[in-house]
Amino acid sequence: MARKPIVGGNWKCNIPTLKTATDLLDAWKANPHDASKVDMVICPSAIHIMPAKEQIESLGMFVATQNVSATGFGAFTGELAADHLEDCGIGWTLIGHSERRKLYGETDEDTAKKVEKCQAKGIKVIFCIGESLEEREAGKTDEVNKRQLSAVLSVIKDWDSIVIAYEPVWAIGTGKVATPDQAQDAHAAIRAFLKEAVSADVADKIRIQYGGSVKPENCAELIAKPDIDGFLVGGASTKDSFSTIYKTVQDAAFW
Repeated sequence: MARKPIVGGNWKCNIPTLKTATDLLDAWKANPHDASKVDMVICPSAIHIMPAKEQIESLGMFVATQNVSATGFGAFTGELAADHLEDCGIGWTLIGHSERRKLYGETDEDTAKKVEKCQAKGIKVIFCIGESLEEREAGKTDEVNKRQLSAVLSVIKDWDSIVIAYEPVWAIGTGKVATPDQAQDAHAAIRAFLKEAVSADVADKIRIQYGGSVKPENCAELIAKPDIDGFLVGGASTKDSFSTIYKTVQDAAFW
């Protein structure tokens, strides 16, 4: 099945000022993407989302938060509820990024609550999964991915609003990258698991991104693999050359 590619840019806390963000977006104007061939989702830091939102959307890109709360409105200091996203016209969010899991103690149960909140509000989710180096070396890659996915299966009612990002933790920000064959094997296993656990239709339609030190130099080989439907890019998405990545995906699209 032909799946429309999707490229995400997760700025994390790497963009120091609003001017840096707007200058970067201005630079991308010279290399526009074709929105009919590839979806683009940009995840600024929380404080830059609203000031940059109009400029991002003017480029034909979607805006996403990097995280969302497992709770709704109420006395939850520092949280960002799915209700807030709905009110501000933000249609996407990341959930389950490894940095949230590792640095801030986010559990599988937490990710399920967050996905459930987003499903109720019609917020699209890029759901991040992936194994550590120790888990890969122990041969547990598929086991970890299945566990993290299994935690959210029961709360997902609309699979069209879900994208999966497979991000091997050992490859995030390290300069290391899974080989195209390693990434393809993991993506194929995720699709096979969803076919068994949910349905063949969902498995065929779900878009699975690869994330983990994706750069202009390695993206062409990765996107050529049949089960890789795009990328979730971290540090490289804060550079002018990010346009090379999304243009490479666009040119490879069979959509």
